[in-house]
Amino acid sequence: MNEINAAEDRLRAEIEALKAERNKLLAAQPRRTSRPSTGALVFLALLLAALVAGGFFAGYLPRHRRQEALAAETHTSSESLPVVTVVKVERSAAKSELVLPGNIQAVTEAPVLARASGYLKQRYVDIGDRVTEGQTLAEIEAPELDQQIRQARSALDQANSATQQTEAALKQGQTNETLARVTAERWRNLSGKGVVSRQENDTYQAQWAAQQANVEALGKAIAAARSNAGAVQANLDRLTGLKDYQTVRAPFAGVITLRNVDTGALINEGSTLLFRVAQAGRLRTYVNVPQSEAASVRLGQQATLTVADLPGLKFPGTVTHTSNALDPATRTMLIEIQLVNPDGRLLPGMYAQVALSVERSRPSLTVKGDTLVVRADGPQVAVVDAGGKVHYARIQLGRDYGDHLEVLSGLEEGQQVVVNPSDAVREGAKVKPVAIENPAGSKK
Repeated sequence: MNEINAAEDRLRAEIEALKAERNKLLAAQPRRTSRPSTGALVFLALLLAALVAGGFFAGYLPRHRRQEALAAETHTSSESLPVVTVVKVERSAAKSELVLPGNIQAVTEAPVLARASGYLKQRYVDIGDRVTEGQTLAEIEAPELDQQIRQARSALDQANSATQQTEAALKQGQTNETLARVTAERWRNLSGKGVVSRQENDTYQAQWAAQQANVEALGKAIAAARSNAGAVQANLDRLTGLKDYQTVRAPFAGVITLRNVDTGALINEGSTLLFRVAQAGRLRTYVNVPQSEAASVRLGQQATLTVADLPGLKFPGTVTHTSNALDPATRTMLIEIQLVNPDGRLLPGMYAQVALSVERSRPSLTVKGDTLVVRADGPQVAVVDAGGKVHYARIQLGRDYGDHLEVLSGLEEGQQVVVNPSDAVREGAKVKPVAIENPAGSKK
């Protein structure tokens, strides 16, 4: 503005100087009473036009240049703002997919242990062999058990002999008791007629009572002998049953998944694990569901299992059991998922990823994983407001989906956050945001 005012002042001074020169010329010429000539009028008109043009160029052009300079400066300042990529905070879908790790196990699996001590005489199966129920897996040689069986049989023979002797003694006692009874009755009749003395009668009556007591004692002895023989027989039966366990058989149809012994190995009763048998036609996997999703899992819910070793294949399963309680150590609920395995592609012990479809009453907010900034005071994201100003907001994180994160608090839906914020993105800085789509948030 100072330059424009100075130019106007110079223009006015030039106009005044021209007027003064014209007045001097008019004063030097003799006065005429006639009208000015046409040449003088033309000159004056040209002079005025020149003055107007000079004023236009002296006033308008500097102002126009000044405006262009200000516009160029504003444009340059706008272009100098750092350009940042931003994405919108979105809310996840109401139905999400929960993916958790699990270990595949056989529904029916049993260890096969030895019930008889000895040495492994022969082994008939190995790992991977399919067996039927009752099939012979191995044979154990137990010489000590055979000796115990022979000893028990001898003891049984002795017990039976003792029982027979006691029975014979009982028969003899019964005969003696009968004879004593007849004799006592006769002497009692004779004593009543006064033929014999009472002393002799009392003697025969006492002998009869003694024979009766003897018969009763022999009856109890027979019961004891028979009980002893029964105990010996039970011990023999036990040992004979253990001998049957020398032949190791499959408890059910399945696959041998483990073999711990070979021919000649020493076998200890109840402690030596010989084999492990599993049924692979139906499998199960145990999954620990976090507390935040435990209420969304129910019995009969469908699940999908995938195994990294079998790309492109998905195996359907069903939730069959839930613990209905959280583990206080991990805050997770244990669930069981069963699935059929008719072609045997899945093997017990495999590691699998289990996908469960869960519905949420209030879906959470999500942001891209590369928007997160971890600082000493906690996780943060750079939020750009409507005026392009940066503000770092502290957030509370939920689940980590890999390419994006669940945000429990600290953000609102629709806000713009900076992707991979650089050092130029500082608190309160002005930036030029460029929005991109956030497909990750809409997938969950």
